[in-house]
Amino acid sequence: MRLRIVRTRGDQSEGGLDDETVLRAAYDEHGRELFVLAYRSLGDRGRAEEAVQETFLRAWRRADRYDPQRATLRTWLYAICRNVVIDAIRARAARPELADAAPPELPAPERPLEQLLVGLEMEEALRRLSDQHRSVLVEIHLRDRPAAEVAAQLGIPVGTVRSRVYYALKALRLVLEEMGWHGDH
Repeated sequence: MRLRIVRTRGDQSEGGLDDETVLRAAYDEHGRELFVLAYRSLGDRGRAEEAVQETFLRAWRRADRYDPQRATLRTWLYAICRNVVIDAIRARAARPELADAAPPELPAPERPLEQLLVGLEMEEALRRLSDQHRSVLVEIHLRDRPAAEVAAQLGIPVGTVRSRVYYALKALRLVLEEMGWHGDH
């Protein structure tokens, strides 16, 4: 599902996340997987439900910030949910534990969530590259194949493969910057 934010006169939107029908459709499509993501990080059903609720509340409040040219709705919602979960983990850490409370059995916070979000964002970035750039990056860096093997498969010189990798990495860096990455991922 791709949403378009359309602003009309009077700053009212039509068909955007600030439209209740559209927001419900987004919740129906992505709410379950966001819950699973929050639950894995927080280890508590109630807190995970609150995190999903807060995710959609923030999405509704910031509907004007959603840009389908920068990321899919799913990726944008995952990024919001990630921030909500991180806020919840930090808030819990800031409160002192009760003396007789049992220590919580939580998965390692942020790591699975971070890996999933980085994977989704990287997938989106790779889609924006040309076919030639994407194919050499996937073969060389993701499948860990030698340049000579990739060159033989593609029927091009090894130097061309290396050149494509170089320019593909530069293009990928630009795409990631456009998507809002700042080198902290």
